[in-house]
Amino acid sequence: MSASPSGRPATWLQTSLSAWEPASWPVTADWRELVEGFFGSAEGQRLGKKMAARLAAGATIYPPRPLRALELTSLESVRVVILGQDPYHGPGQANGLAFSVAPGAAPPPSLRSIQAEVAQERQAYRLAPPDPMVAPTQGVFNADLTRWARQGVLLINSCLTVEEGCPASHSQLGWEVLTGKIIDAINRKQGPVAYLLWGRHAQNRRPCQEPAASGAPRLFLQCNHPSPLSARRGPVPFIGCGHFALANAFLLQHGACPIEW
Repeated sequence: MSASPSGRPATWLQTSLSAWEPASWPVTADWRELVEGFFGSAEGQRLGKKMAARLAAGATIYPPRPLRALELTSLESVRVVILGQDPYHGPGQANGLAFSVAPGAAPPPSLRSIQAEVAQERQAYRLAPPDPMVAPTQGVFNADLTRWARQGVLLINSCLTVEEGCPASHSQLGWEVLTGKIIDAINRKQGPVAYLLWGRHAQNRRPCQEPAASGAPRLFLQCNHPSPLSARRGPVPFIGCGHFALANAFLLQHGACPIEW
């Protein structure tokens, strides 16, 4: 078992964040400069002090790997961006990817709506089924969305940590500065990128559409949040939005591989 610089077991082997040691959190090489620049900045230092204080006070903070989305999905590979608000706040749920849960955890209501929409689109648009070598053999949808992340779907929350039982508890601590820089970096990259913006919060984080900083093709798809409170309501219900098929059609149109949803 690997260890962090402090000698404690590496934080990504735990169920909650055990120490504020961002230098020990793995990310892909093309995210490293951006991440190190943030944590070395005044904003990053302020965030670190607040997070260290909460840990010292005994707070249980999720997930154990706040930067896991940047570990699994390189900047170069990003083809789809799905923006969430903050991690799930229940024990054993958050795994560092927006809307995803750790293996073995029951899918929360919003994720069940996503599951229902994927199933509906598979039937209506004949989406390619998941690869049986990487998908679970039981059922057609894995609530752990790591498989999406490995295909270039950046599943990123605006706020990357949360305290147990307290949704939005780390909102405005400073994470939004980092995630804003991440979105800006994506909008500067070459190649097509589809943004799936579900709900007002995600839509408010939308980058400039015309033109993308790189001049590369961009697709912005907007609808209600997949929460059961809004998933079937107007004006643009999540259920029936067709975003997964539309994203794949856009990627194919611009010479990129589609996602196996």
